[in-house]
Amino acid sequence: MRVLLIGSGGREHALAVGLAADPSVEFLAAAPGNPGIAQVAELHPVTATDPAAVAALAVELSADLVVIGPEAPLVAGVADAVRAKGIACFGPSAAAARLEGSKAFANEVMAAAGVPTARSFACTTVEQAKAALAEFGAPYVVKNDGLAAGKGVVVTDSLDAAVKHAEECGKVVIEEFLPGPEVSLFVITDGTAVAPLMPAQDFKRLKDGDEGPNTGGMGAYAPLDWAPDDLTERVLRETVEPTLAEMRRRGTPFAGLLYVGLALTPDGPKVIEFNARFGDPETQVVLALLATPLAGLLKAAATGTLAGHPPLRWHDGAAVTVVVAAHNYPATPRTGDVIEGAEVPGVIHAGTARDAEGRLISAGGRVLSVTATGTDLSAAREAAYALVAGVALPGAQFRSDIALRAIKGQIKI
Repeated sequence: MRVLLIGSGGREHALAVGLAADPSVEFLAAAPGNPGIAQVAELHPVTATDPAAVAALAVELSADLVVIGPEAPLVAGVADAVRAKGIACFGPSAAAARLEGSKAFANEVMAAAGVPTARSFACTTVEQAKAALAEFGAPYVVKNDGLAAGKGVVVTDSLDAAVKHAEECGKVVIEEFLPGPEVSLFVITDGTAVAPLMPAQDFKRLKDGDEGPNTGGMGAYAPLDWAPDDLTERVLRETVEPTLAEMRRRGTPFAGLLYVGLALTPDGPKVIEFNARFGDPETQVVLALLATPLAGLLKAAATGTLAGHPPLRWHDGAAVTVVVAAHNYPATPRTGDVIEGAEVPGVIHAGTARDAEGRLISAGGRVLSVTATGTDLSAAREAAYALVAGVALPGAQFRSDIALRAIKGQIKI
């Protein structure tokens, strides 16, 4: 199989590692990729959000499968352009990707499908936002309606901060706060059949103890031994299948990766958000534990044959990833710092580049996702932080408490 991967972040490096390990993959290319992806794939300098350019590259490379990593190309219609060339593509259409591209649209779909989620108001004026905030009270949840790379959500006890975020975004969705631990569930689907992956938990706040600003994610781990045994089955029944049915009813079936962000509330799991692609950094730990060949699984979803795919297989043990971020992230990150010790197995590249001298340098906010597996969560965590200790990045920021509460049995539903 000849595979073209679209994207350049940590999620894409993790996907590239998984795709390259699939014995059925004879050729792997990525566009535009990054220095880590270059270790396992041929890179092409194509703009990921340019549908015509990506489709042309897929034709030029005689690709059998195109895998789209980030959300922006999906919302831009890259999957539609690739499929128009007769090439299988893993990733939803632009119409279906609105589940992530518009929080208001996602809430409309969930309401129509009867999906358990937070009460919400879509607001386009400051006056509407203030009224909605008053309705729900603190803690306030304000979400940018459009794409925000995982950083468009503010959860705060400060009414002033909530109003300020609403003013900055323009169109927002304001929701009631959902209590309980958060979980990410990835579901591979061809629009009808589903193959759920292992649930994971990520860490959105910058600092230990869930302090500091929201980020795109500072670490993750799997499996979740503390989660209810029927969690995945219940979310498929109450959320995923009704949502997919509603998308089919609208004439915009969703095929690809449905990311279900959940709060495990006292009333059961409720949806915080949908995404239309693999989450980052949860992908790093979930794929590290997946024993089923990745390319074959994604192609089954892309070709409508997922129902006939064998059951998924998983490695024993656990996985932990720790994000190493640049100085000043999540504000404007400092870039151009030389990185040492990052070109080893387990260090996933997210925001890296080469300088004129060929040195590895920082080129984004979240620079690396340092990932390790172990016989149990404690062993995986110890291995991940041992890898972190081997990486040198001036001004680096990382959390020291990834998976710690789970190990100590401190997570309660």
